[in-house]
This record gives sequence, structure tokens and C-alpha cells, in this order.
Amino acid sequence: MTAGQPLTVYPIAGIPEVHPHDDLTALILQAVAAQGLTVEDGDIFVVAQKVVSKAEGARVELNTITPSEMAERWAKEWGRDARAVELVFQESRRLVRMQRGLIVSETLHGFVCANAGLDQSNTGGKEVAILLPRDPDASARRMVESVRAATGKTTGAIVADTFGRPWRVGLAQVALGVAGILPLIDHIDQMDDDGRPMAMTVIAAADQLACAADLVCGKTRRVPAALIRGYDGPRGEGSGKELLRDPALDLFR
Repeated sequence: MTAGQPLTVYPIAGIPEVHPHDDLTALILQAVAAQGLTVEDGDIFVVAQKVVSKAEGARVELNTITPSEMAERWAKEWGRDARAVELVFQESRRLVRMQRGLIVSETLHGFVCANAGLDQSNTGGKEVAILLPRDPDASARRMVESVRAATGKTTGAIVADTFGRPWRVGLAQVALGVAGILPLIDHIDQMDDDGRPMAMTVIAAADQLACAADLVCGKTRRVPAALIRGYDGPRGEGSGKELLRDPALDLFR
């Protein structure tokens, strides 16, 4: 077994506040250049979902939402904003669990997370909620294409968000959208060190890359993107949807 090559993760600081219709890729590339970095073939950009959503205008003024009776009851019982609760309902295809003031739902994309990914922190206004990008894979592809057009380099992109984890304390990053890399590394039928074929080992590489980026970006440093260099995993036109478990194989559904 040979060791992998070193992986370098650069936080991309200096990206200004992002507004609807901003050219997010241009802002990121300007910040990369300001740090004295150049883009190389094989680099991977990991970008926080929130700034992608802001640039794409995936935001809702809460005063435009009329809560349903169910949202009103839930909000009153748990001290929540009924408009935000209603928006969670609207962004969900399935309510997985509503308990102790918490809502876990399956989004319209198929992600299972808290509050359908709705975000009310650092949104640019007290009465504004940020939604998940409508098509995170398309967001990642546009970034890869824009980087190629601007630099001539072939790169990858991950749109990442913070999710909780069942049965584990603490939050971690997950890849919502993926372009330019394959999100999974499949070791099934490969031999382990004892000569036995592996039967279930599939690595969520895109999620791991998202977590690596988050370690240098942090949650309070106002650094919404990172550049990863040296990743030697499989390349190709992957999709974040590949990271969603088939309901037929879900033991807990």
C-alpha cells in the first residue's frame, strides 16, 4: 500500500459580503489572487452554501409568508417564528421528526437535515431567511465552468453546508453540490491487507473534503470558501445526489 500525496487547504479570505446577482466566482478568484495564489489544474474550490444562495437570490422576506394553522400552533408551543416554521414546511417534501421544538425534514432536494436547511443567521436582514440553492450541482458546475473561462484551468467545486449527525454530537460539513470530482470512492471488491474482498467500504470523499475546508474557514472568521490542492481522488462529472442513500436501502425509514 502506498501513501497518498500531501493535501493543502488554503482559506480564501477577503471575499466581500455577497449580494443577489453578484458574480461569486469572480469574487473568489479576486480573493485568491490577492493572497498571492494562482489557480492550478486539479484544484478544488469548496464554497459555503450560504454565499452561493445569496448570490443566486435564494432568500425569502419573512413578511411575505402567511403561516398555516399547523405552523402557528407549533410556533406558539415552542416559541418560534410561525413564518419561519411555515417556510420550513414549504421547503420540505417530508417531515421526519418534530419534537422538543426541533424540526428534522427531508428537503425538496432529498437532503435530511434540520429546518430544511433554512438559515436566519448573517442573512443581511432580521426579517430574511436564506434557503438552500435550488440545484447545488448546477451551482458547482457553473463555478467550474467560470473558473475554466477565467483561468483556463480544470478544477472541481463543492457547495458545502453544515449538518447535524444522527447519534453523534456536533456538526460537520456535507457536500450538497459537486462538480469536477467523483463524490464517492468505491472500494467494494477490492482486497484488504489480509486478502479479503471489501464488501461495504465506500468513502464519502466530497463530504471529507468539505470538512477539511471548514477546518480552515471556521464559523466566525467570515471566510466562506477554501481552495484544496493535492487531492488525488477520482475525477469526473459527479453529483451531490450520489451521496443520498437510496430509500430502499435505508434501515431507518
